[in-house]
Amino acid sequence: MKIFLDTSSLIKLYHSEKGTENMDKLFDDFVIEEIYLSDVSKVEFNSAIWKKVRTKELTVDEANELIKSFEKDYKNYIFVEVGPEIIDNAGGLVTKYGHKGLRTLDSIQLATSLKVKSEISFASTADVLLKSIMVLEGIKTK
Repeated sequence: MKIFLDTSSLIKLYHSEKGTENMDKLFDDFVIEEIYLSDVSKVEFNSAIWKKVRTKELTVDEANELIKSFEKDYKNYIFVEVGPEIIDNAGGLVTKYGHKGLRTLDSIQLATSLKVKSEISFASTADVLLKSIMVLEGIKTK
């Protein structure tokens, strides 16, 4: 099975937090062969980890270890390049769903998931708004 993860789901594979048990169950219930990630996840992941340092949820050493672990795992993911097509589509998605609250990075994640929609069985996000828009765009979600 091939899936797409946005950063809110991805981070739960590396750091135990609310929703981690859902990701664990997902990997218990399905045989995941390939995981697609947006290139922007590389930046978003690091940003989310450093936010956890600022909020005292993690130490600097823990953050560095999590980031190293993710970087070591790059080879296990299929990163989808964020090129002009995705950026243009993301802009259109903000125009279409901005009134619902779709923001920049989530629009890039959404545009990336749409690019690989025909290759994946489903997408996973912990973001309620993004999930609802994925469904509106015809992407199966878990």
